[in-house]
Amino acid sequence: MHSEELTALSFEKIKKKQRIISFLKGMLFLMPSIVLFSIFLFYPLVRTIYLSFFLTDASGTPTAFVGLDNFIQMFTSPVFLQSMQSTFLFVHYTVPGTVLIGLFLAVIANEKLKGIGFFRTIFSSTMGISVAAGSVFWLFLFNPTMGWLNQILGFFGMESIGWLTDPNFALISVSVTTIWMNLGFTFLILLGGLQSIDSYLYENADIDGAGYFYKLRRITIPMLSPTLFFVLTVSLINAFQTFGQIDMLTRGGPQNETNLIVYSIYQEAFMNYQYGTASAQAVVLFVIILILTLVQFKLGERKVHYQ
Repeated sequence: MHSEELTALSFEKIKKKQRIISFLKGMLFLMPSIVLFSIFLFYPLVRTIYLSFFLTDASGTPTAFVGLDNFIQMFTSPVFLQSMQSTFLFVHYTVPGTVLIGLFLAVIANEKLKGIGFFRTIFSSTMGISVAAGSVFWLFLFNPTMGWLNQILGFFGMESIGWLTDPNFALISVSVTTIWMNLGFTFLILLGGLQSIDSYLYENADIDGAGYFYKLRRITIPMLSPTLFFVLTVSLINAFQTFGQIDMLTRGGPQNETNLIVYSIYQEAFMNYQYGTASAQAVVLFVIILILTLVQFKLGERKVHYQ
């Protein structure tokens, strides 16, 4: 009986040793990723949270601990509150617009029509255009005197519009630019999701005499729901992080109408050298994106059909 206990004990020691060796091997393989994530993700996040409780000098060195004063000052600032409002409006304009237009184009491009490959290339072409190049292109279109948009309005006898200088149109103009820039990526992802749907589902529906819109509503959209969920999540995060086109087109103006949170962080940190305030805004942006993403996973995933 004693020998059996010793055998079981030694067997447990061997199993424990094997688990430790397996764990160390796994950590060894993960070490490059852990190091990279620590340098470029975890450390900046911890550093940003740390700086949000301090006043800093022009070089970013903490000078005085102020606790929550940066956050209190931020939420009592009309400029930041305007920035929050503009950011949520921008997300409201761009995310549904990008997904709906991308879905419409993907459904069209998924049809087996002659020459459809050319249109697929055109629809996805914006994916290969940089933010700077796309912004310059739209900057010419929005030009108040030489821009094609105002020339078209003038052709119909309408007054010119200050697309980027009028507070009533600036945010909408930047939103249209952003939708156009993001359309290529959204279109490609949705088209890939459409092409992965089994054709036998449509064949069975055709045998039953189902119409096109019935198949779209009962087969295409439900089977595409995982891809739509992914696109919505990515588009939401990207919309909150928009910076390039704001900097190129409006620089946050006019009257702070396009001063989104990311651009406000940039101004505070690299123009006003207030790294503590900028870090506090970055923490708030992180929390907003985290909460909205969790809510989207909690509510949206219920309507996702994986089979």
